[in-house]
Amino acid sequence: MRKYNKLIMFSVFMYLAVALIAGYAVRKADTSRDKAYKVEINRIYNSLSGDMSPDRLDLRTFRYVKAVTFLAAEDIESEEKAGDFFAAGNTLKSELHPLFADGFMKGILRFDYQEPGYNIRSLLIIVQVCLGVLELFVMAVLIYLKYQLIRPFQKLTGLQEDIAKGHLTGIVKEEKNKYFGNFMRSLGQMKDALEVSGKRRLELEREKKKMLMSLSHDIKTPLNTIKLYGKALEEELYKDEEQKKTAARQIGVNAARIGQYVEEIMKSSREDILDIHVKNEEFYLAELMRRVLDAQDEKCSIRMLKLQTGDFTDRLLKGDIDRAVEVFDNIFENAFKYGDNRKIEISFYEEDYCQLIRIFNTGMAVSDNEFNHIFESFYRGTNSTGKQGNGLGLYICREIMRKMGGEIFAEKEKNGMAFVLVFR
Repeated sequence: MRKYNKLIMFSVFMYLAVALIAGYAVRKADTSRDKAYKVEINRIYNSLSGDMSPDRLDLRTFRYVKAVTFLAAEDIESEEKAGDFFAAGNTLKSELHPLFADGFMKGILRFDYQEPGYNIRSLLIIVQVCLGVLELFVMAVLIYLKYQLIRPFQKLTGLQEDIAKGHLTGIVKEEKNKYFGNFMRSLGQMKDALEVSGKRRLELEREKKKMLMSLSHDIKTPLNTIKLYGKALEEELYKDEEQKKTAARQIGVNAARIGQYVEEIMKSSREDILDIHVKNEEFYLAELMRRVLDAQDEKCSIRMLKLQTGDFTDRLLKGDIDRAVEVFDNIFENAFKYGDNRKIEISFYEEDYCQLIRIFNTGMAVSDNEFNHIFESFYRGTNSTGKQGNGLGLYICREIMRKMGGEIFAEKEKNGMAFVLVFR
């Protein structure tokens, strides 16, 4: 982007340069026009400073001066001669110059001249040259944009279609220019990540099917045992009370085994859905909050929701900044859905060498029973009716925070809910 900004500044500079050159050329032509007839007047005046009489001048060698008239000093006071001298009745312009000789004024010279016009041909050449320079510059910019932006962008059409159709094999050719180089590289990385993700999904599907088949087979044994004992009790085959207790105990034991198998199935399903990878890196709190506020300020403004952020001391945190931003996104979305959209307040404090960030949103508090289940997967409260969601937002937040070595917990208040993030 900096290079493109430099190109814009260079185009402005080119325009100013061409405008200055054209203006200078026109001004120079105007100045030359003013000086042309004055040069001829000076030449004639210098020649008349001697003994030459104006009547003996040959004006055919001069281009602009058309006539030279002399009024002697003794005739200046004559109304008739002075009136004829000063009242020039023609379309020419005139200049008056006193003529001196031996320290005395001999009289006044009147130079009648024709003012030179512009050199249209020269001006036309100057304008054409300036327009040619601008045209060359525009052509250079268009050619540059063609090879640096348009052609690389056209190559993306086929790549997008391949990704949309699931054709993830092949290598994405990187571009050398700075505009699309990083973009094409990112697309290549995305394509590789999708390919790896697709292969992993297939492997997980195969593993899940194998596990389900195995667990289904394992469940049959305790299930058949329960059926046998249940049928025996129903038909009163056991006459002894001890035998009945043993049968009931076996039913309970096998039911517990089935419960364990069901729990394993549910656990496996959650792990398949939430295959979350977290980088164990370090990042600064100020950078995290900058990214969070950049993403949430506009959303809050659209909802006319007041967002307050407290003061904090910048410090180094452990974890994955991208995943941390994802946690904030989920919490804000939760606040937008279930809060009253009046206020969200973010505060900071430290405890036991940990950085705690508290996000509070106003709204109705949940019941105690629902509060105990808000971090469970696929759990949705009674206030979620008619609202989109799958009950995984807060569960994902907890999994991410725990994988980063931190924690998240909720606080129920009379006028809203608060979630506290713990970073180590």
